[in-house]
Amino acid sequence: MGVEKNVTLLHEWHVENGATMALFGGYDMPLWYPQGIKAEHLGVIQSAGLFDTSHMAVVTVAGDEALTLLQKCFSKDLKRCLGKKKGPLVRGRSVYGLFLTPDGHVLDDAIVSQAAERFYMVVVNAGMGGIVAQHLVKYSAGLDVEIDDLTDRVGKIDIQGKNSARIVASVLKDSDSVMSAFPYFSFKGWYDDSLDIAGELCLKDGTPIMLSRTGYTGEFGFELFVGPEKLLSVWTMLLEAGKSYSLQPCGLAARDSLRAGAVLPLSHQDIGDWPFVHTPWPFAIADRDPAGAFSKEFVGSEALATLHSHEYTLPFAGYDPRKIVVSDRAHVVDEAGTNIGRILTCATDMAIGRVGEEIVSIAGDDTPDDFIPRGLSCGFLRVDRRLEAGDLVFLTDGKRKIKVEIREDVRPDRTARRPMREML
Repeated sequence: MGVEKNVTLLHEWHVENGATMALFGGYDMPLWYPQGIKAEHLGVIQSAGLFDTSHMAVVTVAGDEALTLLQKCFSKDLKRCLGKKKGPLVRGRSVYGLFLTPDGHVLDDAIVSQAAERFYMVVVNAGMGGIVAQHLVKYSAGLDVEIDDLTDRVGKIDIQGKNSARIVASVLKDSDSVMSAFPYFSFKGWYDDSLDIAGELCLKDGTPIMLSRTGYTGEFGFELFVGPEKLLSVWTMLLEAGKSYSLQPCGLAARDSLRAGAVLPLSHQDIGDWPFVHTPWPFAIADRDPAGAFSKEFVGSEALATLHSHEYTLPFAGYDPRKIVVSDRAHVVDEAGTNIGRILTCATDMAIGRVGEEIVSIAGDDTPDDFIPRGLSCGFLRVDRRLEAGDLVFLTDGKRKIKVEIREDVRPDRTARRPMREML
């Protein structure tokens, strides 16, 4: 008996255009297209790439006590989360965080966006819509709140790369006003008639969309939310508009290598059913005061405050493109050959290389003109001791062993946070 596979509404397009397909999160998704992973990865860094991300799930939380519920269940303090002054989440802004279990383990990571005063959209990973919705229902007893799992009812496309704004602007109605005052982790519009703001942002053909300045590559770009019936037309519209910028479709493999180089975790692989402590992503949790107390109580906060874990999740970068396939046989060893942990992610960022000991990007302003990136392996380790940036360890599968360096960051000169005025 075969494994049951879900498909997105772009599945037929992917197959017809030669994509290599594989199962991911219960969906048959493109890994790469005929141009290959390297071309797709470099395409995003040097211009722009288009990703089908409608396998991801959307959950809406509405009602007079919607904020109360999210404050209880979401790891970020939505009353203290925006900017250096830690302002509250407001309409048109988004924030990244986690849903935790009471023991401090990660149920899933998510982006929460406030669409109206009492209406929030929660974007979670493939196959997690129902699970996160039930988690919210569990903690909603006695609250005036409505939770709706919109799995497979929302079309979603990501366009990522430095030319994304130019391409999107070319298909937007009133693009000048839309693209002005558009900070990182903000959004405009709404994709259906569930709110009175529906239709305030449209493409030139009248399609209502929600346009979010977010993504999963570390590079400048957007996520577009549309009604499912418009997904294919918006996809083909963007590809046509992006021809002069060499916009190309990209699969999950390039998405993985880009996010690894940007030090972004994959839920259920780099974070998951173990305590969320000693990670590179403390910003996913509510702030702590000098005594270690969180700015609010939330599901899992008590466990995180009292846990004493000796396991550390750390980013790394290698010295060449070689990588070790993550498996039960693969592990991390120290210079003496002692097993000290396991590999969570190991990918190759093909836009970077080393000049001496320094990692540089093909897109860097100060990168030498003759620089040709070989690519570097990178990803995340989970080890049984504290290591510092610059420390060396080895990845091995029993047959091969590669040296890697513990890093605070990997791919330099990323563009995700650059002001909109620089990207138009």
